Amino acid sequence: MGPLSLPRKVTVLGSTGSVGVSTLDLLERAGGEVEIVALVAGRNVEKLAEQALKWRPAVAVIEDEAALPALRERLAGSGVRSAGGPAAVIEAAAMEAQWVMSAIVGVAGLAPTLAATATGAIIALANKESLVCAGPELLRIAKLAGGMVIPVDSEHSAIFQVFERENVQRIARLILTASGGPFRTWSRQAMASATREQAIAHPNWSMGAKISVDSATMMNKGLEMIEAAYLFAMPPERVDVLIHPQSIIHSMVEYADGSTLAQMGAPDMRTPIACAFAWPDRLPWDAPALDLTKSGPLTFETPDLDRFPALALAKHALRTGGMAPAAMNAANEVAVSAFLDRRIGFLDIAATVAETLERLDADGALDGGGDALERARDADAAARRVAGGLVAAPLRSQTA
Repeated sequence: MGPLSLPRKVTVLGSTGSVGVSTLDLLERAGGEVEIVALVAGRNVEKLAEQALKWRPAVAVIEDEAALPALRERLAGSGVRSAGGPAAVIEAAAMEAQWVMSAIVGVAGLAPTLAATATGAIIALANKESLVCAGPELLRIAKLAGGMVIPVDSEHSAIFQVFERENVQRIARLILTASGGPFRTWSRQAMASATREQAIAHPNWSMGAKISVDSATMMNKGLEMIEAAYLFAMPPERVDVLIHPQSIIHSMVEYADGSTLAQMGAPDMRTPIACAFAWPDRLPWDAPALDLTKSGPLTFETPDLDRFPALALAKHALRTGGMAPAAMNAANEVAVSAFLDRRIGFLDIAATVAETLERLDADGALDGGGDALERARDADAAARRVAGGLVAAPLRSQTA
């Protein structure tokens, strides 16, 4: 077996979040020579400075410009350049690198991901919003630049690994698996009074608060359906979700001959990151082994759309097309933020998204004009305005 041909120059966008931390941990465990070009974080100055002093990138960028003086103070004399603000984030994303981890949470990750993609680098994509808001454009840019987009979400990574591109016309459907989150067995009535703490207590994964709430509403799976449809050029009716509480099978591809191929593994984000880093090779590292004799029974359930309406909302947005997915994502961000701030109830999240989409569709605001980034930004801003008004006067009648 010959030596691995791995990317040497690496940028990590969102380095202090759970995916960014896992990425740097994997790179350290795997060994080899890696040059970190840029590390980018939102507002966690202390963690970013710690990473920068360890990895010595050319630049460390903090998106919150008010935190730049603190970052400069921590990096003084280190030789690591400090920068701050949204423009600096995009500049760092566009620096020459062979492999870029795109893990900035939310729509804030869209512009830097597009900038990184235009360089022709391999994009390890963990930012859902880049695909949800501008998937066709992102993939077009990657193709023109001679780069590649490799998904890092465990579900899309699983599909990517068993997706037979030469037999794409023989694929019947894509099946995304979902843990079901913390409220999988809760009644709708009980979910109406769910607390912030209960919603972010994910049973299988360690994630940030926003992503954990998305898992609890299953909006994360709705967003992933949209991503899968774009990534693998599948129509909405051929992308489905199946609840699999053990999170061992990460997703499946069903073929026309009745065969279903699945990718399995322990629930550890470093595994899909390793896949994206070494593809089409495999990266040897001290990965957690999957022992099926100890994992217990593997079970599956059909999602209940009455308790988890986010799935139906996402399928509707995908069928509507245009900027509906971008608007849905923005409304969800506003609603989740309001829930985390204890301003609305748990079931108000999906209700807010549904009402926002209905109002924008009625106003014709989901079509727009201009380039993809402009259209996505316009739809995002419009949805935030509408959703912001709704969370100020929550739709309490829809919470039970």
